[in-house]
Amino acid sequence: MSHKTVTLPHHALRQGHWPQGAAGARPSRAAGARPQRGERKSGGRKSRAEARASRRAEILHPEETVTLSEEREAADIEDVFTSLDNQLVGLVPVKRKVEEIASLLLVDRVRHRFGLDAPRPNLHMCFTGDPGTGKTTVALQMADLLFRLGYLEKGHLVHAMRDDLVGEFIGHTAPKTKRTLERAMGGVLFIDEAYYLYRAGDSKDYGQECIDILLQVMENDRDKLVVILAGYKDRMDVFFESNPGMSSRIAHHLDFAPYKLDELVAIGRAMLDRSSYYLSAEAEVAFRDYLTLRMAQPRFANARSVRNELERSRLRHAHRLAAEPERSRTRDDLMRLEAVDILASPLFALAEPVRAVGEAAPRR
Repeated sequence: MSHKTVTLPHHALRQGHWPQGAAGARPSRAAGARPQRGERKSGGRKSRAEARASRRAEILHPEETVTLSEEREAADIEDVFTSLDNQLVGLVPVKRKVEEIASLLLVDRVRHRFGLDAPRPNLHMCFTGDPGTGKTTVALQMADLLFRLGYLEKGHLVHAMRDDLVGEFIGHTAPKTKRTLERAMGGVLFIDEAYYLYRAGDSKDYGQECIDILLQVMENDRDKLVVILAGYKDRMDVFFESNPGMSSRIAHHLDFAPYKLDELVAIGRAMLDRSSYYLSAEAEVAFRDYLTLRMAQPRFANARSVRNELERSRLRHAHRLAAEPERSRTRDDLMRLEAVDILASPLFALAEPVRAVGEAAPRR
């Protein structure tokens, strides 16, 4: 099945929702809202991009001093880290790595103000981990961070997969790859399941042509584009072994560990809170039981699986209330998920025979 290339603006994540309608469509802003990138503020004041460019053009005297806290405030990046903490539970090593990258770029900005220039750092990355561990979320925030620090012209993110890059016949791959790269210029190209670009042993596969184009652009246009490859760690390791040129162009590797049970419960609470729902005490116990069972099942997708089950629980909750249409309901009734809304999941029925077999098995 073909996947469309989706352009995701950074502000969608900070506002806590995904773009609706056409890919990358920006919602209209209310009066008084912050100007978007490249827009001039009212009253003729400089836009943030113009102010940043003017600031970089000023070379400081060698005896002047600056503080990194002032530079960090001038770059307006604090809310990126706040958003990361609010959006993502756990992932401490990943957040630390993002902080380290930001620190390097911040120091480079200050050095530039003193006329101390150095080659632009390589910012291409690889995100490895299971589905639903926050890779796309961090990529969005990274695009925003790099824009604010002046390392990306636009700071948008283009999400792509193999079908967006690799053609099915001779002469088809290069145009597809170049079109996707053109859309991503000035921002981040996020290639999910990147190991599917290369199919070893398939003489009729055109993935290598795509990889060759990517390698060239990643080297020659690295001041205009950041490429983030993502996928399962073991498969990405094989991909890099087969494509050493690609491995040498990746500067930063971030590994997204699977979430633990308590982290998944916390993620569920946060998801419900954003929708004005909550779990009763009994429902939270049932939800923990559900997750314990689900984590052992195939195709478990961490936060995605949490979201999917909570959406199904909301359906059961609504159906339960609608089954008694004449009964008066309070505001709390409309917010509270009960244990029955969780326990109605078919997973519990499927798990019972397994438990029975386990209990009947002779102990050694």
